[in-house]
Amino acid sequence: MAQISPKLLIPESFQVSRDDITGQLGLIWELIKTPLIVPLLQLGVYICLAMSLMLFMERVYMGIVIILVKLFWKKPEKRYKFELIQDDVELGSSNFPVVLIQIPMFNEKEVYKISIGAACGLSWPSDRLVIQVLDDSTDPAIKLMVEQECQRWASKGINITYQIRENRTGYKAGALKEGLKRSYVKHCEYVAIFDADFRPEPDFLRRSIPFLVNNPDIALVQARWRFVNADECLLTRMQEMSLDYHFTVEQEVGSATHAFFGFNGTAGIWRIAAINEAGGWKDRTTVEDMDLAVRASLRGWKFVYLGDLQVKSELPSTFKAFRFQQHRWSCGPANLFRKMVWEIIQNKKVKFWKKVYVIYSFFFVRKIIAHMVTFCFYCVVLPLTILIPEVWVPIWGAVYIPSVITILNSVGTPRSIHLLFYWILFENVMSLHRTKATFIGLLEAGRANEWVVTEKLGDAVKKAADAAKNKNNAKAPRKLKFKFTDRLNTLELGFAAFLFLCGCYDFVHGKNNYFVYLFLQTITFFITGIGYVGTII
Repeated sequence: MAQISPKLLIPESFQVSRDDITGQLGLIWELIKTPLIVPLLQLGVYICLAMSLMLFMERVYMGIVIILVKLFWKKPEKRYKFELIQDDVELGSSNFPVVLIQIPMFNEKEVYKISIGAACGLSWPSDRLVIQVLDDSTDPAIKLMVEQECQRWASKGINITYQIRENRTGYKAGALKEGLKRSYVKHCEYVAIFDADFRPEPDFLRRSIPFLVNNPDIALVQARWRFVNADECLLTRMQEMSLDYHFTVEQEVGSATHAFFGFNGTAGIWRIAAINEAGGWKDRTTVEDMDLAVRASLRGWKFVYLGDLQVKSELPSTFKAFRFQQHRWSCGPANLFRKMVWEIIQNKKVKFWKKVYVIYSFFFVRKIIAHMVTFCFYCVVLPLTILIPEVWVPIWGAVYIPSVITILNSVGTPRSIHLLFYWILFENVMSLHRTKATFIGLLEAGRANEWVVTEKLGDAVKKAADAAKNKNNAKAPRKLKFKFTDRLNTLELGFAAFLFLCGCYDFVHGKNNYFVYLFLQTITFFITGIGYVGTII
């Protein structure tokens, strides 16, 4: 039988060459580009420019206020009644209020001794101090170690209790709420909370409790975090730059202007009566600390931030731990905003301008807009305008405004000013995950209530380095405990490829030289995509 040509089975109208297919696709693109793609992308540019202006005005406002606060505002000790509690021989310790210390932890093998030891070393009468270790660990070996550490301090006369639960319902919020139900804490007036890697100085209570004792309208005293491992790797330096701005500017401005800011979840002291009046701890979001702070503020309670009172802590030094932490910190506030915005609007106890501050500045701009504009504009819209040159982006929106915002963000950590450019590139990468988490929180999607405890390494890295040195002397082969594929992050690699293509196109056809930024951003996405960021375990 004669061989039948494939062409005979295909209608003549479909028998076109590759060039014809390419030409037809090009024709279709030209037909939809002008009436559809260009207007949509231009609209995206306008929306991103509007969000950039909102963030720009917020940063300028914060910058002006923090300058005024530093120059003219009185210190918290002058704004509020403040008198140190003195030791009295006649009264003994009765003039000191009873304080509860809560230390929530979950499988904190590397750092559990740090917080327990620091809490037991606080300068406060032992009969007026109750320490509660709330252990939700699932590893029996770690639970045993934590319990033995508590017993060791109890044998020295410290009033410390090891507390466990049958399940982890409510995660951290559930543990804190359960701890306050115990009969032995009913006589406590205040509660200080420290995560497992936090180590307060001995005078912490003596410098903070007087604000609560002498000012019955104050519910919370928040201390500043200071990072002991900021120099461990580039990842921790980047985190320090972001968090220092938060503490140096955002918390300070909120405390000075509206007596409101978000509780940081640790290194703070609450009036227990205020917690109860606000409805107690709730586990409806992954930011139970912010949830409680907003509810207490809506009932008229005031907060004080003490920038001079610092508590040492540890930053997550692995990229995996950092990503989980940022998901929780971005998803939680967006989800809380969704659930509380109407309650804030209807509230009758707080002033109108405080409502505006909480809804617009605290939530909308900082917790939603800041993440979205960084990712949408600089990682999506701006690269797309290179492929579609008909869409115009003003130079002030692409260069000038982000430059000013970046400079204002850098005031918190002057020592890292030389890392500013890389910090921008890294923040753009992280904005991918923050934007995704923000949408999950706003839409209350699948991972909205995902809680992954941030892994802290403590001295594990130093111990490993010392062990490696000793092994090197014996020429011992190094054993790797990970696979390269386990560190691959496909989202980052996908955006690295997209930005690289846009950069190549701009290099050949562009006029604005955006390819310099695009190639640098591509490298940053690629490095994070293959997992070579932070400490590698």
